[in-house]
Amino acid sequence: MAESAETAKSAGNGGTLPLLSVTNIEVIYDHVILVLKGVSLDVPEGRIVTLLGANGAGKTTTLKAISNLLKSERGEVTKGRILYNGERVDQRSPSDLVRLGVTQVMEGRHCFEHLTVEENLLTGAYSRKDGRAAIQRDIDMVYGYFPAIQERKTSLAGYISGGEQQMTAIGRALMARPTLILLDEPSMGLAPQLVEEIFEIVKRLNRDEGVSFLLAEQNATIALRYADYGYILENGRVVLDGEAKMLRENEDVKEFYLGLSDSGRKSYRDTKHYRRRKRWLA
Repeated sequence: MAESAETAKSAGNGGTLPLLSVTNIEVIYDHVILVLKGVSLDVPEGRIVTLLGANGAGKTTTLKAISNLLKSERGEVTKGRILYNGERVDQRSPSDLVRLGVTQVMEGRHCFEHLTVEENLLTGAYSRKDGRAAIQRDIDMVYGYFPAIQERKTSLAGYISGGEQQMTAIGRALMARPTLILLDEPSMGLAPQLVEEIFEIVKRLNRDEGVSFLLAEQNATIALRYADYGYILENGRVVLDGEAKMLRENEDVKEFYLGLSDSGRKSYRDTKHYRRRKRWLA
């Protein structure tokens, strides 16, 4: 996988160092359970990169390894290295990473339920020292991207809809003024129309604010529509990577992840048969 990571580095970033570089990392839980088995990936500056795979493939573990949140779950990176802006960060604390410009939006729309929407946004600015005026400007910026939560800014986060909670969680991450957002399963549990709206906002944030994204997602159809580059994880390994357009047109990806083939939509029985074939691992 090191070779494909280098290819992505050259093709996606003009030969310069990527914003984030993950090289051959292994992650072990409880000192015995090997979850990631030599994962490598790059996120070039200003790009949207997606991490695809079924539930349990290792997507969330990869994001938590990057943001150094594994220790709270008795996990650790035992091999490999993680570079951000050319600096090794796999031993830095999560709060250090936030100050460096890396924030994570956790799976499950985690908000502080007993706080209002606006109070949740303010918690995202805890590490900033640029004054109330700058923080208020960014709150206004968040409301500009997410007008739905501006209408609910005085409501307790525990009483707003799932889509509004997801918007609040992304808005809170934006309040830290990140360069890179690690976005975990943004479509989970949301109606298709809301999913489309959130991905549109992600694209606008990438284009207009210059925020890079590494997003883990099971919904390969929408992820590959909005991403620039993708990696597919299976059982803790990257089994395929490439430009999003190439992955959308790959017959294996169309069959296994999109449920499509040249003969039309595949049945679940066909998908199970494909799972055994593993053409891309041959």
